[in-house]
Amino acid sequence: MKKARLEEKFISAWRGREDSGCLWWNGEWWSWRRFAALVDDCTAKLERAGFVKGQRLAVLLPNSPMVLALSLAVWRLGGAIAPLNSRTGIVNMLDSIRKVDPHSVVVREEKYGESVVPARTIGIPIVGAKLDAPLPEWLGRVGSSESEDYAIFFSTSGTSGNPKAVGCYHSNLLDNINLLPGHVPGLIEPDSIFLNVLPNFHTFGSDVAGYLPLLSGARQTIIPSFVPVEHTIQTIRDSGTNVIIAVPTIMAFLISALAKKNEKIDGIKIVITGGDRLNTQMDERCKKYLGVGIQEGYGLTECSPVVCMSGVEKDKKLGKVGTFLKSYEAQIRDREGNKLELHDEGVLWVRGPSVAPGYFHDEVNTKERFDGEWFNTGDVVRIDEDGYVQIVDRATDIIIVSGFNVYPQEVEAVLCEHPAVHSAIAVGEKNSVAGELVKAFVILNEGKKVSARELVDYCKERLAHYKVPHKIGFVSEYPVSPTGKVLRRELRHMKITKDKN
Repeated sequence: MKKARLEEKFISAWRGREDSGCLWWNGEWWSWRRFAALVDDCTAKLERAGFVKGQRLAVLLPNSPMVLALSLAVWRLGGAIAPLNSRTGIVNMLDSIRKVDPHSVVVREEKYGESVVPARTIGIPIVGAKLDAPLPEWLGRVGSSESEDYAIFFSTSGTSGNPKAVGCYHSNLLDNINLLPGHVPGLIEPDSIFLNVLPNFHTFGSDVAGYLPLLSGARQTIIPSFVPVEHTIQTIRDSGTNVIIAVPTIMAFLISALAKKNEKIDGIKIVITGGDRLNTQMDERCKKYLGVGIQEGYGLTECSPVVCMSGVEKDKKLGKVGTFLKSYEAQIRDREGNKLELHDEGVLWVRGPSVAPGYFHDEVNTKERFDGEWFNTGDVVRIDEDGYVQIVDRATDIIIVSGFNVYPQEVEAVLCEHPAVHSAIAVGEKNSVAGELVKAFVILNEGKKVSARELVDYCKERLAHYKVPHKIGFVSEYPVSPTGKVLRRELRHMKITKDKN
């Protein structure tokens, strides 16, 4: 039996509706026919650039028609797309590119000059592209060939700070995307218009806000950046957007901007958040300014991405992330991996057709997080009698800043590279806007001096902006357990005094 593929589903969803509005971009609707012409051009240019089955194409572009068109083009040719974060820092960027071993890297035309030098250092061809116009001609490279089953690769940090690549199959994304409309009644309707503003390198943004509406025959509003928020609000109004897919940070900025002017947005029918914990107070504010409450979800990159979702707004339970999509099986285990009862508090493990096969060419990390078909989410949960899931804590020490994972070890490693630093511990500090921010406690080498500001600047040169500590404190020792383990929970509550160094 032939395996279903994303590009075939997209084409099927719009067959007979080629002249219908598909994408809102720069103040106007693009028809499917117009968008398909861009896909055809991308396909032809990629073929002439030497792109073949099993290769990967890396994209360093903001949300745009081009990102979606390149996705469909590479799938047609039997390849996979690899969206990258342009703000991750040059070292991490190059590591991520090496990891996916792409045929080429597509960058925004205006950024081409900045990208040439680092790309040349690792021998990867790059091409500068407009966000909504035909590609130029270029010649790629012959990279490794992998299974045609791969559809997309997301880069994410490992516990050591080294990038991991999560390769999701067509079947993973199709399972997840196909289940969501049935799990959330009213999500896909003839009048549904999705907000596509979450970055495409964020799995929640690409899969749920970008691919889902295209695959389902729904319209979407594409905005390259959420800021300025006033522009986003106006675009929502102008396009008639009525389905908002966002992380809690975006919702906080959106609602605050509306509250500041005492304005509302009419016509919104569904608001879904994921990627971070939601402040339950946000629900009432959302009802006041958008007319509906927030339906919270939970997911992971390795799960393509949605695991749980509040299906019906009126039936949701505040503080809980909804119920499992029906294709998932769940287990609760203790931290040593021993199986517990389903309603016991413990670490959530899941399996199902949405779960990726593992980390790309990374047996060590795959073995650490996967047990056969079962995946360790790393989150401690409680599941109530109705099947609603509550995220209690993280089994790992991951800090989530505006929906993005920050591994403390990565921040600590950078700080410890500074000649004045003996050791460093990074923890999360609660923040009303971002959910959490990174703060760090440092022990200096004897006789060395450095200011907190100098260390922050040092981190800015080596880390993505959301990973940079917003506070750095200096200590002579860390609080430890009787076994000598650093008590991170105590550091989270420790105040950082004024820098005297």
